[in-house]
Amino acid sequence: MAPAKALSKITTNITTRSKTQCENTNPNKAVDKHVRGKRKAECSPSKDKAVKRSALINLTNNYKKIIETRVTKPTKPITVQAKILPTVKTVQKPKQNENLAPPPAPVVNKIVTRATVKNIVHCATHTAVKPKEANKENTAPVAVTTKKRLSNEFEKSDGSLYSTALEESNNDSTYFSAKRPTTRALKQRASSSSAIDDGAKSTNNLSFVALQLQTKLNLGNHEVPEGVTDYDKENWDDIYQVSHYAMDIFNYYKEKEKEFPVGDYIDKQICLSKWMRSLLVDWMVEIQESFELNHETLYLGVKLVDMYLDRVTVSKETLQLVGAAAMFVASKFDERIPPMIDDFLYICDGAYTSREMIKMEANLLKVVGFNLGIPISYRFLRRYARCSKITMNVLTLARYILEFSLMEYETVTIRDSLLASASLYLSLRMKEISGWTPTLEFYTGYELNDLRNTVLLLNRAISKPPKSQLMTVRNKYSHKIFFEVAKTPLLSDANLF
Repeated sequence: MAPAKALSKITTNITTRSKTQCENTNPNKAVDKHVRGKRKAECSPSKDKAVKRSALINLTNNYKKIIETRVTKPTKPITVQAKILPTVKTVQKPKQNENLAPPPAPVVNKIVTRATVKNIVHCATHTAVKPKEANKENTAPVAVTTKKRLSNEFEKSDGSLYSTALEESNNDSTYFSAKRPTTRALKQRASSSSAIDDGAKSTNNLSFVALQLQTKLNLGNHEVPEGVTDYDKENWDDIYQVSHYAMDIFNYYKEKEKEFPVGDYIDKQICLSKWMRSLLVDWMVEIQESFELNHETLYLGVKLVDMYLDRVTVSKETLQLVGAAAMFVASKFDERIPPMIDDFLYICDGAYTSREMIKMEANLLKVVGFNLGIPISYRFLRRYARCSKITMNVLTLARYILEFSLMEYETVTIRDSLLASASLYLSLRMKEISGWTPTLEFYTGYELNDLRNTVLLLNRAISKPPKSQLMTVRNKYSHKIFFEVAKTPLLSDANLF
């Protein structure tokens, strides 16, 4: 890992965007055209200029240019060529008597629609008069119109998959009964599955696996007890809240937490210590702030580091490479436009090569099994805060506590949903708003006794004297943008419950 001197060297050499613009405006000062921007966040274009990207063929964000080209450029007339379908011809029966009336003229080939084809076929197959009946009734033979098979596409049969729009609108029970099982068949399948497990009885048209998943994850259980605010029902018509699936999604998240366990790995790491891990996480927070990444990217990157260190022994020189590769992978997973590999190599002060970064990225993905859908604590905190309807000031304080806990090694074995609940409770107590309400108990699934040890751990972590090497999170949340929540008065352990 790069020492503190290297990190301080990076911060002192980084120039701000405003300073660079002022230097460029000076005509007497020569500007080096080959100078590369220090960070991606500072090299991003200004908001008032149009940005053109060629990732998806030739897209552009310059809407004025698009409108001008649409107006000035003459549009070519679009010619639609009619699709020629196979024609239906009438086949004339050979003459039996020359003295009879001449046969009708053959039908000239012409373009017909699908409905016309259907009508002709229907008339040819159902309304045609048989030759024997025609000889009995009339002396003149009647021309028999039959369908000439020109394509298998128009041959209607019981096993054919071809159907027109008119045929689908009709109540054709024979077609659908051959393709889809009936309700009686579904009930027979459900009863047969009960022989495997007597406890799983299928009352709906669901498979045995779906019923097991529904029972295990408690899907569809939106019954809210009395005294609890039904947040999903209040926002049922808001498509951005996804209230129809929110409860099921977070029940699934809590069940999926068991698939990503992290053990107490620090004893297995011979060359590492808890202090070195705290320095690494502080450096990753600085990357997230410098590149203007999402908070989900930071939490996922730290989780990938812990999972990798739990399974692989890492040397002291490779620790920073693991953190950079984890942030690189997390950026690809969560960011719309992730930073390039050169940006991460530069922030590492040239300690690693591009080949080493790519090799570590591949190794990291193999260790975690290419499974990046890890439930992180930040998503749980955002859900619980919405359900309890807390203010942005209280939520930001909870985010500060939760982000500060990333540097604490004792939190790596705690479930993310429990960490989010404890952070929210601690922020409510520090702001003297409320305690653990029945609404939070219902949506989080944790009682106050379940949070006690975790709350004490988080309170001791933020109450420690600040260290100069670990000031990134404190300085970040001491800004006015984050309501200066890092300066909130602390509480003793006796006043928490």
